[in-house]
Amino acid sequence: MAFQKAVKGTVLIGGGAIATIFGLSQFSQYRNKHGNLVYIQAAEPANVPMKNHLPAREDQLLALQNTSEFDVLIIGGGATGSGCALDAVTRGLKTALVERDDFSSGTSSRSTKLIHGGVRYLQKAIMKLDFEQYKMVKEALHERANLLEIAPHLSSPLPIMLPVYKWWQLPYYWVGIKLYDLVAGSQCLKSSYVLSKSRALELFPMLQKDRLVGAIVYYDGQHNDARMNLAIALTAARYGAATANYTEVVHLLKKTDPKSGKERVCGAHCRDVLTGQEFDVKAKCVINATGPFTDSVRKMDDQEVANICQPSAGVHIVMPGYYSPDNMGLLDPATSDGRVIFFLPWEKMTVAGTTDTPTDITPHPIPKEEDINFILNEVRNYLSCDVEVRRGDVLAAWSGIRPLVTDPNSKDTQSISRNHIVAVSDSGLVTIAGGKWTTYRSMAQDTIDAAVQAHNLMAGSSKTVGLLLQGAKDWSPTLYIRLVQDYGLESEVAQHLASTYGDKAFEVAKIAQVTGKRWPIVGKRLVSEFPYIEAEVIYGVKEYACTVVDMISRRTRLAFLNVQAADEALPRIVDIMGKELNWSEQWKKEELAAAKKFLYYEMGYKAKSEQLTDSSEISLVPSDIERYKKRFHMFDKENKGFITILDVQRVLESISIQIDENTLHDILNEVDLNKNGQVELDEFLQLMSAIQKGYVSGSRLAVLMKTAEENLHQRVVIPVDRSGGGLSVFDSEGTEKSRK
Repeated sequence: MAFQKAVKGTVLIGGGAIATIFGLSQFSQYRNKHGNLVYIQAAEPANVPMKNHLPAREDQLLALQNTSEFDVLIIGGGATGSGCALDAVTRGLKTALVERDDFSSGTSSRSTKLIHGGVRYLQKAIMKLDFEQYKMVKEALHERANLLEIAPHLSSPLPIMLPVYKWWQLPYYWVGIKLYDLVAGSQCLKSSYVLSKSRALELFPMLQKDRLVGAIVYYDGQHNDARMNLAIALTAARYGAATANYTEVVHLLKKTDPKSGKERVCGAHCRDVLTGQEFDVKAKCVINATGPFTDSVRKMDDQEVANICQPSAGVHIVMPGYYSPDNMGLLDPATSDGRVIFFLPWEKMTVAGTTDTPTDITPHPIPKEEDINFILNEVRNYLSCDVEVRRGDVLAAWSGIRPLVTDPNSKDTQSISRNHIVAVSDSGLVTIAGGKWTTYRSMAQDTIDAAVQAHNLMAGSSKTVGLLLQGAKDWSPTLYIRLVQDYGLESEVAQHLASTYGDKAFEVAKIAQVTGKRWPIVGKRLVSEFPYIEAEVIYGVKEYACTVVDMISRRTRLAFLNVQAADEALPRIVDIMGKELNWSEQWKKEELAAAKKFLYYEMGYKAKSEQLTDSSEISLVPSDIERYKKRFHMFDKENKGFITILDVQRVLESISIQIDENTLHDILNEVDLNKNGQVELDEFLQLMSAIQKGYVSGSRLAVLMKTAEENLHQRVVIPVDRSGGGLSVFDSEGTEKSRK
C-alpha cells in the first residue's frame, strides 16, 4: 500500500502536482525528440595497472600472510565488501579482503535480481518534503545507470508492468511513475508509458483480464547478482587487491596508540577454512562489511556495543519460464498484507518475490513453506484463471537476509534506516551497513572516504564511476556469434557464455571439450535443458570456486533455477572439480553430501519433496483410485503391492524400449518415500493425488507409466527427461480429473 499512498499523496498536493505533470509532459516530449540514451560521466581513470590474469587463491593467501601491513583490510566478500576492495585498490591503497565463505554466498546472491531506484521511497520525499529520501532515490537511479554501463553483459533494462484494475488508480499510478522518470533525469532508461487493456494482454497474455482497465509500464534494471558480485571481486583482484574466500576472521588485532594511549584495531587473526592454517593480517584500517553479521564483527571490537542490525528474511521462488513473457516483468504494488511482489523473467525462468519477515541471523537461511504459499497466492491473484498456478511448479526457492540497520549515530536508535550508514568506532573499526544492492558502489565510496579520513590514509578520490568490470571491455551484443562461428558452440550456449563471462567467454570456449557430434562441435552440457557446460566447472575453479556449492549456486546459477537439475549435475561436477583440485575420494563424498544438503535445505528441495510424503493425504475419487490401481498392477504383475526397477524394465522391454538402469533408479527414487528401493501402491496413489492437486509436477514415473499403459502394444518413445515444470501428459491427467 505504500506505493499507492505515495502516488495518492502526490496528487493531493494539488497545484504543485499539476505543475509537475505539465513539466513531466514537456520533459517526456524533449526526451522523445532527443532520444533515450543513458550516459555516465566516468571518474578519472585508475592509475593502478590491471593484471592480465587472476592470481591463484594460493598466491592471494601468501600475499595476505607476507605483506607487512595493508592500508585497508575488508572483512566480507559480498557486493559491498567487494565494492570497497575495488574502490580502495583503484585509489592506490594496499588492499586486502577476506570472506569466511564464498564471494556472494550470503544476501548478495539471493536478491530479487533487480537494479532499481526505489519507487516506494518517493512517498516521504514528496509528502514530507524529505530531501534525504529524495537524495536516496536520486543516488540509486544514478547507480542503476552506472551498473548497466560498467557490466552490460551481466545487466540490462527490464520493462515492468503495473496492471491497473480501477479507473481512478490510472492517473495516480501514472503520476508516480512519471515522477520516477523525472528524478532519473538524463539517466532514465526509457520513458514509461500507458497501455490499454487489449495491449496489456497482448504483451502479458497470462494476466488476469477480469476488471483490468489498463496498465503502466516503466523501466528498471536487472542483473545476475552472484555473477555481478563475483565480477566486482575479480576486478579488484586483477587491480592488485589480495582477496581470499574461505578465510575467516577469528579475532581482531589491537595495539595501543602511543599518542592517545587508546587501543586501536590494527588487523585481524585469520584462518583458512579449507586447511585450518591461521595467520595475522596487519592493516592500518579494518572495514567491517559483513551484512547481516555486522554486529558479530562489531562485538569483536567491543563486547558491550549495542546491536544495530535488524534482520529481515526475503523469500523468492522460481517457476517455469512460461509463467511470464520473455521480456516483461510484473509489479503487484499492494499485496494482501501490504507488501510488494515482483514477478520477473530471469535466465529463461520466472522469479517471484519477495516476503519481508523478521528472522534470526544465520549463514544458512531456509525458505519456509508458508512464505512460498504466500507468494503463490499473490501470483494467482494477478494471473488468468486459465493458468493453473501449481505448487509443483516451484523449481527452486531461497531465503535471503536483509541487513536492515538502526543508525548508531542517531538519537532515535530504534528507527530503521532505509539508507546505508558508515560508523567509525573509538578503536578505529569502520563499519558499513544497510543500503541495498543497487547502491553498493556509492556505499563503498562513502566507506573508503571515511576510512581515509579516520586513518589519515594517502589516497585520492574514488575512481569507480564508469570503471568497467571484468568481462565488459570488449563485450558486444553480437559477441556470441563469434563464439558459434569460431568454436562450434550451440547458439544457446554461446549466448549464455557471452552474457555470463563477457569478453572472457572465449577463455571458457577454448577449454570446452569436443562433443564427438556433428553439432555442436564443442561444449558438453552438464544437464540437457540448461546451457551450462563442463568447461565452466574448470573455469570456475580459476574464479576461486572451492566447493561444489560454489559451482552450482554462484559460478553457475543452476541451484537457483532448478534444484532437481542441480542435483542431477552433482556427480559430474564433483568429478571435474576433484580432478582440478586433487580431491581424495573421501573429500569427493563429503562435497557431494554437502551440496545435496545445501539443495535440500537452502534451495527449497526439502519444501518441494515434502509435497509428497508418506503422510500425504490421498484425495482421489473411487473411480480414479481404481483406474490408477489398474495402471499400477500392469507393472506389478505378481500383486506384490510394490514395483521395482525390474518390474519397470520388464514392461518397457515388452514394448521394445530400453532405459538406462541408473536413470530408472533415479526415476523410482523420486517417488520412493521410505527409500527401500521400491514404490508401493500407496506411494503411487499419493503421487497421483498430489499431481491432481498441483502439489507435484514433472514426475517422470507418472509420465512413464501412463505412456506405457496407453502404448503397451506399440513401439513408442517414452519421455523420461525431467520436466521444466510439467509436461503435456499432465494436461491429460487434468482431463481425467475433470471427469470426476
